[in-house]
Amino acid sequence: MSPGIGLMKRRLPTEKEAVPVAVSGIVQKYGVKPEEIKTLEIKFDSDSGDWYVALGFGEKRAIVKMDSVQGTILEINEI
Repeated sequence: MSPGIGLMKRRLPTEKEAVPVAVSGIVQKYGVKPEEIKTLEIKFDSDSGDWYVALGFGEKRAIVKMDSVQGTILEINEI
């Protein structure tokens, strides 16, 4: 029997850990340098346990959705 989501240790417990994961996803997908990426907004959805990090780079903006328990990027949406 595996523990429920409330009993599992989160791999991304704070925004300090979530932002570098989001930045690395943008670097991999768009090929920009990490210095060019600016953090615009950070939100945590306590119901689903997901982080939402809005990043800006050049003329583009993107929202990175991450699972806080698995520590993985679920999706990147350019806005």
